[in-house]
Formats: sequence, structure tokens, C-alpha cells
Amino acid sequence: MAQIPARGDCSRQLTRKQAGDAWEAAARRWLESKGLRFIAANVRERGGEIDLIMRDGKTTVFVEVRYRRSGLYGGAAASVTRSKQHKLLHTARLWLARQNGSF
Repeated sequence: MAQIPARGDCSRQLTRKQAGDAWEAAARRWLESKGLRFIAANVRERGGEIDLIMRDGKTTVFVEVRYRRSGLYGGAAASVTRSKQHKLLHTARLWLARQNGSF
């Protein structure tokens, strides 16, 4: 996993994609340590993407990984707008429909 550099270290700055991948990997490891089972990552369907799909027992869990350096504007959870929530729900429904009842 790529390490996220301290502020001001421009020689080691990660691209947004690299930083996103690093946070998604960290989120996956944390969820697995809590007993969830990994199903898929970066699932793209028409109109959206889901960062992680996990299983918690019989429950399918759709995960949007967000990171903010500061809670000044409400933190990561506040950055998931109503529009983004609708896109996630739509994408999750499409993914579930493609699973032919296996979930």
C-alpha cells in the first residue's frame, strides 16, 4: 500500500488516484479485521461506482470510502451528498440485479 506523505513533502506527493487507492485498501483491511468478507472493489455500473462491496454474515454491504484532511466542512460523511447517495443506491441495485439472486 502506498504511504500518504506528510504535508509539504512535494517530492512524494501521491496522485488523487493513488491516495484514493491507499484509503480504499486501508478501509478494506479495517472492515476485514472486523469480520466482513471482501466481495469486490471499484464496481462500475451505468451511472456510478461503488468503492467496496463486502459481506457481513448474510448482509451485503456497499462501501463509499471518503477522506478529508480536516473536519472543517463536516468531515468525510458530510461529503456524501444526496445526489451521491442516489447514485450509490442506483449502482448497488444494478449490481444486485446482475448477480442473478446469488446475493
